[in-house]
Amino acid sequence: MSVTPSSRRVALLTLGCARNEVDSEELAARLDAGGWQVSTDASGADVVVVNTCGFVEKAKQDSIETLLAAADTGAKVVAAGCMAERYGKELADSLPEASAVVSFDDYTDIAARLDGVMAGEKFDAHTPRDRRELLPITPVQRQAAKVVIPGHATVDEHTPAHLRPVLRRRLENGPVASLKLASGCDRKCAFCAIPAFRGAFVSRDPQELLAEAEWLARSGVRELVLVSENSTSYGKDLGDPRALEKLLPQLAAVDGIVRVRASYLQPAETRPGLIEAIANTPGVAPYFDLSFQHSSEPVLRRMRRFGSTDRFLDLLDSARKLAPAAGARSNFIVGFPGETKQDVDELVRFLSEARLDAIGVFDYSDEDGTEAAGLDKKVKEDTIKRRYDRIVTLADELCAQRAEERLGSIVEVLVDTVERGEVEGRAEHQAPEVDGSTTLVAGDAGADLAALRPGDFVRARVTATEGVDLVAVPVAMISAAPVSPR
Repeated sequence: MSVTPSSRRVALLTLGCARNEVDSEELAARLDAGGWQVSTDASGADVVVVNTCGFVEKAKQDSIETLLAAADTGAKVVAAGCMAERYGKELADSLPEASAVVSFDDYTDIAARLDGVMAGEKFDAHTPRDRRELLPITPVQRQAAKVVIPGHATVDEHTPAHLRPVLRRRLENGPVASLKLASGCDRKCAFCAIPAFRGAFVSRDPQELLAEAEWLARSGVRELVLVSENSTSYGKDLGDPRALEKLLPQLAAVDGIVRVRASYLQPAETRPGLIEAIANTPGVAPYFDLSFQHSSEPVLRRMRRFGSTDRFLDLLDSARKLAPAAGARSNFIVGFPGETKQDVDELVRFLSEARLDAIGVFDYSDEDGTEAAGLDKKVKEDTIKRRYDRIVTLADELCAQRAEERLGSIVEVLVDTVERGEVEGRAEHQAPEVDGSTTLVAGDAGADLAALRPGDFVRARVTATEGVDLVAVPVAMISAAPVSPR
């Protein structure tokens, strides 16, 4: 049976990070404009587009499994996203279940690509290339380059940025949304392949960001999470290294937005002015998502990164002097080539003193095309596993202790969900998905628990902890969610 244009159904399945979620919403808008009915439900779809992750081996395996599961539904399957961009023809050859493997360059014509898939047309996958080579070396020259960058789509470049239509369709209706500051990265971390397939660093126009923030607020969004590969570089290609410091209060002032959260901060680029802006700006969460990766100076140098235990502790201390209850999280890699027992002990020292609210731990594995894959002094797999288990156990204990330090304190909680009488939200130090959460429970006085709705912003007193999670009693309503999206 043929499928008429008006009944074409596509499901968008998104894997990986919040940046991919923004890219999927751009694809959704393009597909909607092309006559496709868009959802996130693969059942009954004619085509399933999987926005894949290509960061580390486990993420790639998850992407493959999702693509195969989508094929089992009987729908035609299209691989998009980072893994598709990174491997292109190689992925297409090894995955005949996929009807097409698309590049970022195909995003502008994604509706036509899917039309072709439905028509049975053969789609030749791209040969991957280093996307850093598509942009000028000098950052300030990149804004004029005509390169497809997911999440940076411009509908009408001749219209002022703040007046352009927003090319984005929300796939979720919750009170939180990511706002992509920039794409790509200019850093040369030895373990990371992302710059090669995401490209060099490019900022989005601040007026365009403000317009999109206003659009999101009108759809009912209450918290903006600023995402990129490296948020601390924002503005360097716009000729203003302090652009993020200026943008934060403007975003916080958008009508309907109650909280703005910055993420993906590079310690080496986190300037005092930015620390002050995050710690002291009303409406901005005092939250520091810092990419430490390790704390032993020799390991960091081999990673092509900067810092040390003491420098990182000083950085955290400078934030807490301005905002004593500030939240902080980071990720760490154990088992990097050349890592010694002494290096691990140094990492333990840092973690034990840093008082982080959330800690992500990764066991090192070689990644295609990275400098680290060719390094000598590889750590044995059983040693990596032993070190990983040790750091994970320590991290769980330390984060639980940090949560306990918040007992009795007052936190500001954005309500995310209300289901079967259970009210779940997040305090200032809790980012969506990656950190803990706060369960609101009834108390003797204050806000009426039964009346709370997603998007409500309340003040609450912490009464208990469960690992990294908090339990709190609402004491006052700060800002009620609008009755309906404006």
